[in-house]
Amino acid sequence: MNNQKQTKLIMREGKKSLEDITAARWKVWLNRVGPVLALAGVYLLFLWIGPASFATWQNVETIARQTVVVGIAALGMTLVIIAGGIDLSVGSVVALSTVVIARLLDRAILSPLPSAITGIATGAVCGLIIGVLVTRLRVVPFIVTLGMMLFIRGMAKGLANEQKIDAPLSWLNELLATLPAGQRWMLLPYGVWMLVVLAVLAAMTLRYTRWGRHIYAIGSNEQTARLCGVAVNRVKVLVYMVNGAFVGLAGLMQFSRLTVGDPTVGVGLELDVIAAVVIGGGSLSGGEGSILGSIVGALIMTVIRSGCSQMGLPTWVQQIVTGTIIVLAVAIDRLRHRRMIYTGS
Repeated sequence: MNNQKQTKLIMREGKKSLEDITAARWKVWLNRVGPVLALAGVYLLFLWIGPASFATWQNVETIARQTVVVGIAALGMTLVIIAGGIDLSVGSVVALSTVVIARLLDRAILSPLPSAITGIATGAVCGLIIGVLVTRLRVVPFIVTLGMMLFIRGMAKGLANEQKIDAPLSWLNELLATLPAGQRWMLLPYGVWMLVVLAVLAAMTLRYTRWGRHIYAIGSNEQTARLCGVAVNRVKVLVYMVNGAFVGLAGLMQFSRLTVGDPTVGVGLELDVIAAVVIGGGSLSGGEGSILGSIVGALIMTVIRSGCSQMGLPTWVQQIVTGTIIVLAVAIDRLRHRRMIYTGS
């Protein structure tokens, strides 16, 4: 009799464990596919209620081009947020990069390629400084990057003498330009394909390298990661440095769109970048996020703006809709974490 009870108990526990495993797999699947389904839903909604021009390939190309700056910056921000950090200096670094590139070209100090590399390196140096300040001074990233946001913006304005810098035309201006008739076979501009390639490389880095696993470990529990032998400070500094390089590249794309160095550009851009990561499933508590989700989050915001604009809705409506989506994404993330704490799963 006792053996029968034990057998039933074991079978019941095994069934419960199997149900828990299945539920956990469904949660992971929804976290990965949820943002993609949301993007499809938003796009289909505007196909239904929007004008006929929304469904054209030209509009798809425009949406892709408009996503590049935020998308590239979101690649780096994804790493930072997964590691449990934040970066509020993104817009300022983009502005500084455009100014550096334009100044080098305007004065013929460097040719286009070295100028572009210098602009990207400028972003990487800014990220390195932020990483060192966060790890060495042990100051909250929010405060460090808030101060750096003002500091870097001031540097951009000082370098540009508080005015836009016109630069001679070069192939850099073609990175996000509409493709000429002879290059239509590419479907999308160079900058869009650059975003795709970088996104694939970043996703593979997070998934298949030790450094990527360490980033997730630090964001999930920094003290545990430290006890397990992870060089926390080194990983954090490298994360912020790589993030800065991505933001510098986003600055190059911004320069390609504007064709000038503008020290006032990118104000509030950091909010769009952070929103893209959060909408894509990233957690501001750290330890969660994906490259695919961040790109999808950036696309969702661009599709909403494009759809609202083509429907003739004013800018304030677009801002209300985007803000509502951001709040909902954060609220869902909080509820999900609260449920995990209560259930212990």
